Amino acid sequence: MMIRVISIGKTNISYVKEGLDEYTSRLKHYTKLSWEELPDIKKIDRNNQALLIEKEGEAFLSAIDSREAVYLLDDGGKAMDSVQFSNWINQHQIYDQSNLVLIIGGAYGFSESLVKRSKGKISLSKMTFNHQMVRLILAEQLYRAFTIIKGEPYHHS
Repeated sequence: MMIRVISIGKTNISYVKEGLDEYTSRLKHYTKLSWEELPDIKKIDRNNQALLIEKEGEAFLSAIDSREAVYLLDDGGKAMDSVQFSNWINQHQIYDQSNLVLIIGGAYGFSESLVKRSKGKISLSKMTFNHQMVRLILAEQLYRAFTIIKGEPYHHS
């Protein structure tokens, strides 16, 4: 299984880049992981949120394969603690041989077509984070999940 994290826009905050590099390095011992950044949607009036959501949805849909298991990161999604998240990852590894794709959407949410294509939504928190911070939080939680799966001491419950 490979985990693909796809987001819109570049990671340009230096401490987020450093954190992503650190957790990506740690995660390579557990799983294949790719961080993919789709370009920001240009030439659209930012006040036209519906069109922006639709264009971002098209970009995400063109980046995923029909056989991949796609989940959207959304504050209204299924909330899990770290142990539940690790169990969720482990179940996917065991029972679903397809790639796991986690999508971090734009500021205004997801297109209806992308929601229909996904298997569901998961939440990292009820709080709202900027999209670059979500990347770092997700990276840490993925690392934590794999250490829980392996019974390693990183997670203290």
